Amino acid sequence: MLTVDFDRLGLAPGDRLLDMGCGGGRHAFAAIRRGATVIAFDYSEGELKDVRGVIGAMDEAGEIPAGTEWGTVNGDALNLPFADGSFDVIVASEVLEHLWATEWAMSELVRVLRPGGRIAVTVPTEFPERICWKLDRNYHDVPGGHVRIFKRKDLQERLTRAGVVVNGYDHQHGLHSPYWWIRCAGGVNNPDRFLARRYHDLLVKQITDDPAWLAAIDRVLNPVIGKSLIVYGERAAGAA
Repeated sequence: MLTVDFDRLGLAPGDRLLDMGCGGGRHAFAAIRRGATVIAFDYSEGELKDVRGVIGAMDEAGEIPAGTEWGTVNGDALNLPFADGSFDVIVASEVLEHLWATEWAMSELVRVLRPGGRIAVTVPTEFPERICWKLDRNYHDVPGGHVRIFKRKDLQERLTRAGVVVNGYDHQHGLHSPYWWIRCAGGVNNPDRFLARRYHDLLVKQITDDPAWLAAIDRVLNPVIGKSLIVYGERAAGAA
């Protein structure tokens, strides 16, 4: 299940895309299926090993367009090992909330994006996130956990200062917020409780079957309690 809308980003075959902080690789996989040239970048080599395994399986299944190129790179978001203007499109999904040096990370993203290139940055939405923080500190106060909560206008202003022309925003995963509230209310490290398990089954059904009635509920909830905030923009022509 994607957080970023590639149609809104205008992703086309042959576009050079950086999935910064790719994690399990869901956005990288979708971009490869669309014929983009993809670099999946992450701090965790373990995650990248899994990403390479999935892409290999995609290739064997004939899911990758002929001639599509891809790679994985292990590194630090504060020191991206790419030349200026290397990418046409960047996705940074659920990464910035883990970083203290947010402005530095944003400046690196803008540096490696070509002038006029498109970018989508996603973070947890403020309201659902604050509830999770209050219900259980173990949701965020752990090694590698969330260190900040972003207000939408604050995120947009930071991106603007970094050299991004913001041109829209969205919310996704409205059905996910109640799940995490349930998890946190009973202890986020206790996912096997009955209600949490049943709700998790519902989310799995949404991902695997995508029934129309669940999609409709999700669309209604997204503007209200969508778990993820997505900010879209492009690199300003004169950004340094």
